[in-house]
Amino acid sequence: MTSGWTRRTSSALVAALLGLLLCVIAAGPTSVGRAGAVPVPTGAPPAFTTPVTDHCPHKTGTPPAVDESEVVAPGSTTPPPLPVPTPPIGGEDLGYCGVVADPAAGPVPPRLTSAGWLIADLDSGNVIAAKDPHGRYRPASTIKVLLALIVLDELDLDATVVPTAEDWSTEGDSCGMGPGGRYSVRDLLTGLLMVSGNDCANALARELGGVETTLEKMNERARELGAADTRAASPSGLDAAGMSSSPYDLALIYREAMAQGTFRELIAKPTFRFPGYPRRPDVPGDKDHPPYDMYSSNRLLVDGYPGMLGGKTGYTDDARKTFVGAAERDGRRILVVQMYGLSVEGDMYWDQAREMFEYGFRAGPEITVGRLVESSGEAAETTAPRAASSADSHLASTGSDAASPISVRILIGLLAALAAVVLLLLGLRLFGRR
Repeated sequence: MTSGWTRRTSSALVAALLGLLLCVIAAGPTSVGRAGAVPVPTGAPPAFTTPVTDHCPHKTGTPPAVDESEVVAPGSTTPPPLPVPTPPIGGEDLGYCGVVADPAAGPVPPRLTSAGWLIADLDSGNVIAAKDPHGRYRPASTIKVLLALIVLDELDLDATVVPTAEDWSTEGDSCGMGPGGRYSVRDLLTGLLMVSGNDCANALARELGGVETTLEKMNERARELGAADTRAASPSGLDAAGMSSSPYDLALIYREAMAQGTFRELIAKPTFRFPGYPRRPDVPGDKDHPPYDMYSSNRLLVDGYPGMLGGKTGYTDDARKTFVGAAERDGRRILVVQMYGLSVEGDMYWDQAREMFEYGFRAGPEITVGRLVESSGEAAETTAPRAASSADSHLASTGSDAASPISVRILIGLLAALAAVVLLLLGLRLFGRR
């Protein structure tokens, strides 16, 4: 009697323990394969929150605007969302909207406040890590890199440009063009990249045939590069209806620009003497405006981050902080992109960029979760936009919560727990019959 009770009770307990063990195993690490969602290290609660993008809120369109900059004129319509490529350009894993990284590279920097970001090897094109790489965000002035590509292709850098009132009255950051001034295309391109001069952007767009023609050229070039998330709606990056890009696309565009010697030269300048202009007779008491030294808005360059090759900043109320740049160390060049970054006191955003560069340099050259395509010939065929759906079965191609690594493991854990309960009840029933 006693021995039978012991055997059956032991069987029940063993069955229950096995079931619980299955639960523990199922609830293990959340990364799936080499390029799964890598958990960010935990520690003291930060004083900020990073936007959660695992459910792909920006798969087809940008975050809601906070001002009226994208309100279209009466009789006009807002451009429809750009088609969403499927499979994702650059690799299946880049379709995931959360953090995508190789566990072999170690934990990603824990204090990144950008909704979307990307770290890549500039030369090999390997994407080292990313968050919402194809999420659609407003690029702000980082789109000026795309404008620079068109300028370098089509304009004579030594040609003289005489500004118009529309140029020097353009909204936003300015280099200080003025009436009667004479500027070379090189001057304007330098001001465009160094201090994000919107007056320079307007003047260069006029030289390229006007704003609409320039936008057509910019968007055509984006398509050629495989930047399918990008639509330029203003040459300067000022918010306008339909404007969008993504961390992946900005990496493609910047990589293309860094292949050109003139761009590398200009983007690496920490200072530049910008031409002045004569006094304005229509302004009482005005004096001549002499040339002045302007300084790059790229703090990493000005502050002397080791190996900094240059970068382009951006900011609008709707786009928040954006940045794309590259640095070199021991013969290896790393590119980083930040989009929809939170505005925080102090140097936190630049500190984050430094951490991203350091992570990229620490990762071995074999680390990759995707790649930057060379041209649209490598880009995937596009389809009409669609929202992420729980019916989708593959994590990397949809980014839906239903197929996320965490959700899959929760499901496995629940099934294992149910099995444990059944086995325990079966054991107790056998004991009762005895």
